[in-house]
Amino acid sequence: MLPNSVLIWLFLCKVLKIERLENSNPKRLVARIAGLVACLALLVSGTVSAQEKHVLVLSIRDEIDTRMARYVELALREAEDTKADIVLVDMDTYGGMLTDAKDIVDKLMQIKKPVWVFINTDAASAGALISIACDSIYMAPGASIGAATVVTGNGERAPDKYQSYMRSIMRSTAQENGRNPTIAEAMVDENVELDSIKKPGQVITFSTDEAIRHGYCEGKVTSIDSLLRQNHITHYTLHRFELSGVDSTVDFFMNPFISGLLILFILGGIYFELQAPGLGLAGLLALIALVLYLVPYYLNGLAENWEILTLLAGIALIGVELFLIPGFGVAGIAGITLTLGSLVLIMINNDAFDFSFVPANDMLLALIAALGGMVGSMVLLFAGSARIMNSRAFQRVALTDTQDSTQGYTANFNQTSMTGKQGVAHTVLRPSGKVTIDGQVYDAFTRGEYIEPGEAIEVIDNETTTLKVRKRQP
Repeated sequence: MLPNSVLIWLFLCKVLKIERLENSNPKRLVARIAGLVACLALLVSGTVSAQEKHVLVLSIRDEIDTRMARYVELALREAEDTKADIVLVDMDTYGGMLTDAKDIVDKLMQIKKPVWVFINTDAASAGALISIACDSIYMAPGASIGAATVVTGNGERAPDKYQSYMRSIMRSTAQENGRNPTIAEAMVDENVELDSIKKPGQVITFSTDEAIRHGYCEGKVTSIDSLLRQNHITHYTLHRFELSGVDSTVDFFMNPFISGLLILFILGGIYFELQAPGLGLAGLLALIALVLYLVPYYLNGLAENWEILTLLAGIALIGVELFLIPGFGVAGIAGITLTLGSLVLIMINNDAFDFSFVPANDMLLALIAALGGMVGSMVLLFAGSARIMNSRAFQRVALTDTQDSTQGYTANFNQTSMTGKQGVAHTVLRPSGKVTIDGQVYDAFTRGEYIEPGEAIEVIDNETTTLKVRKRQP
């Protein structure tokens, strides 16, 4: 493209020559006018090409998971809002979750902007699928694309149904963007035959030069700047998309260590709140921790509705066991199981208890975070409760005075002594219940023995609000 100054000079020359030929040969005049039109066309095209392009760059340089899918969604949304001319994917990944990669592919295929990908080093597995979904592929020297066989969280080859699904996606995506679909399929399946392109029993992994030769790369570039220059884009603004403060905070709270601390605050806060019913500081702390724990996982598509309901049910059962049902039984065991299980499930990307594609390391971290939070809360309950209750801050807001009998206080509501009086059990005493004495019903308890309704009783003590009784001997 000629510089604008040269185009303007040619345009002026044509205008001057036309003025000189006004009264000369008409054929030469027509030729000069045609030249003038050509100069105007060059001038306009040069001016348009010099307009500044807005290029939005999003980086896929980590494992493909729900957080990456959300990052790409937010980046593409910003590209639409800011009217970016080009979306450029800076790629270097070994892959990740197939379901999340498919979500990213769907979003890239829907956007109306030109989408280019620069494979800086690797575009393997799910990364290859995302790259093929882009309009143009550019690769750095020494980069690679391919090896898209689906593997489980343990690195083993996934069952055939997953391979078939991946072959179908790779094939249709390549075909949609005008690339050889059989090559895309051969990146997944070692049994696909392609003469002179791959050896039997191997999946395709192209180097940069091989990808160019077989139509899976538009050019070899060393940087994003050289990529843009190769496409004759010299005037541009480059904007690298970064998560906002809110989105970065959401990612921060998905850290397993932070999740473990939030679990500790949730369980500890609930315990202390139940000690003194009514929304107080402990209850508010538990509520805030619960929101900070659930919202990030929910926004990233990890926390399903049923998992959240299971967590709440587990916490409720633990509360019932601690404060309504004496001893420790089915409710407590079920509550702990549901709570621990839901906490782990919320943190990992399982598909209705299908853990085939969940990395073992992710499962281990989630389990450690959940167990650590629960054990930490128990330590806080048993070791920290006494210290908290004896603290000055607690004594300022709690009633800690005792009404001792040596100071004249008594809890005996009976004005006369009831010791030695006789009556019958009004209800079963196991060991507490009610008794009838002289036609009046009183609260009573035994020393541990059971007394059936109607059996004769004798009061042996009445120093408290209830009577201590025993079965009367015949």
